[in-house]
Amino acid sequence: MSILVFGHKNPDTDSICSAIAMAELQTKLGKDIKAVRLGNLNKETEYILNYFNIELPELIEKVKDEQEVILVDHNEKGQSVDNRDNSKILLIVDHHKIDLSTADPINLRFETVGCTSTIIAKLFKENNLVPSKEIAGLMLSAIISDTLLFKSPTCTDEDIKQAKYLAEIAEIDYEKYGMDMLIAGTSVDDKTAEEIYNMDMKPFSFGDQTATVAQVNTVNINDILKRKNELIKVMQEKIKNDKLSFALLMITDIVNKGTELLVVGDKTLANKTFGLDMSKDTVYLEGVVSRKKQIVPPLTNAAN
Repeated sequence: MSILVFGHKNPDTDSICSAIAMAELQTKLGKDIKAVRLGNLNKETEYILNYFNIELPELIEKVKDEQEVILVDHNEKGQSVDNRDNSKILLIVDHHKIDLSTADPINLRFETVGCTSTIIAKLFKENNLVPSKEIAGLMLSAIISDTLLFKSPTCTDEDIKQAKYLAEIAEIDYEKYGMDMLIAGTSVDDKTAEEIYNMDMKPFSFGDQTATVAQVNTVNINDILKRKNELIKVMQEKIKNDKLSFALLMITDIVNKGTELLVVGDKTLANKTFGLDMSKDTVYLEGVVSRKKQIVPPLTNAAN
């Protein structure tokens, strides 16, 4: 039975691309491994896989007992595959905060970088291996996506270093390709409000409160805000069905570097953290583009 490698539910570009890249790395190391996904692709990732002519990984929801797995771009149980507790985790490669408990010792590779694919690019080098042109392109795309073409505060010198290295292998002008890729991922005209909210949504706990934080990138915040009432209804249903305290949607302008934060449910923590007017449901956050670094940590600190 092949080892399965996958990223988190509601996969973003790094989650998909790092899984595919890890599969190539492990294959080159002689392992029988298969990349799979835990959800549908967003527009950006579709653009990338089509650009590099990469086959779509198989969709799964749960794993069998004793299935050997490698996790990339996540470690929290709530973001992972169903029945994970009964699988055998061989390795986790991630760049997020650790929220992990396992029955057995496992191999971990965590780094404070902007993207999991940055770490996997380093793993290729550490094993004296070179990724294929296509896989280099996927990892480059993931770094561009997670760091918003190096504009996000999550971006590190290591991300830029590996991106330039991968761009050489992929033979790509990363500046031009990167902007085309990011813009391709912002179109949501054919998406329902539910699809917009769920396509990059993650669950979190802040003290004794539970919440979801979703993000959608755009080049025009008003294109998303004109559907605010639809989105609020979806978020209210999410709160009711999942028994959440609140739900957030980051509407992020990737050109002007700012986020309109839509808050539904209990607004107390958002008020305390971001100065949300309790009589309103949105607040504009200048310079905020990163959920991982600029939204989740302040909420966590404010809740404690």
